[in-house]
Amino acid sequence: MLFRSVLDSYSHGKFLAIDNMVMCTERDEFHYHEMITHPVMQTHGNAKNVLVIGGGDGGTIRELFKYDQIEKVTMVEIDEAVVRASKAHLPTIASEFGNPKLNLIIGDGIQFVKDAPANSYDVIIVDGSDPAGPAKGLFTSEFYNNCKNALKEGGLVVTQGESPMFHEGTFVELNKCLKGIFGEKAVHTMLFHATTYPSGMWSLQVGVKGSSHPAKDFNKDGARQFSQAKGLKYYNEDLHTAAFALPTFVRSMLGEKA
Repeated sequence: MLFRSVLDSYSHGKFLAIDNMVMCTERDEFHYHEMITHPVMQTHGNAKNVLVIGGGDGGTIRELFKYDQIEKVTMVEIDEAVVRASKAHLPTIASEFGNPKLNLIIGDGIQFVKDAPANSYDVIIVDGSDPAGPAKGLFTSEFYNNCKNALKEGGLVVTQGESPMFHEGTFVELNKCLKGIFGEKAVHTMLFHATTYPSGMWSLQVGVKGSSHPAKDFNKDGARQFSQAKGLKYYNEDLHTAAFALPTFVRSMLGEKA
C-alpha cells in the first residue's frame, strides 16, 4: 500500500510525497514539468493529440494546455488519491484538471498503452515515479514497444529517466531499452536541475519515431516567442539545445561518442 502525503515546508512550500519520497514541491516543480513537456512539444511543432501516463499532480497537463493547437490530452493515472490530493492542496500545479480537452482516466497506463490503437498519438509523456511497485512496468521493453506502436510517424515519447548520479543502473538500462526499440540514433538524453530530487541532476529520455533530432530540429525563434509569451520559468530556446549536451562521464555511461 502506498503512503501519500502533502506536507508544508519553510523552504519549498507544499510538497507531495509518496512513500516518503518527494514527488514535487511548489518551489521547483516547474523545472521538471516544463522540461518533460516543452522540448518534445517544440520539436514536434504541431502535436494535437497527446497521451500522458502518470502525472497525477497535474503539472504536465498544465504545461501541455499552454499550446493552443492541442485538441485532446488523454491522461491515465493509476492513483486517484494523488489527483484528489493535488487538486485540494496544490492548486497552482493542478490547475488544468477542469480543462474540457482533458480525458482523465483513473487506471493502468501500462495496459492502456498495450490496448491503444496503432498510430494514435503525436506525443506520449511518461510522467511516472521510480521503478518500484506499479511503476516497474514503465521501465520495460514491452511498454516502450507499445508506446512506439501507439505513436504516429514523426511522434515522440519522453520519459523521466532517473538520475545518472543516483540511479546509474536504471538510467543506463532504460537508455539501452529505448535504443533497442527506436534505434541508437533516435534516442536522446536530456539533463536538467531537479533541486529536490536525489543528487540534483535528473534525466529525461526521448525516443523518436522518425528522423527528427530534438536538439536540432525545432524552431528556435518560435520556442523563444512561446517561452516568453507563456511566462515559462525554466525552459527557453537556448536551454532546449543545451539540455542535450551531456557531460563526458554520462556519455561514457551510455556508450556514446562526442
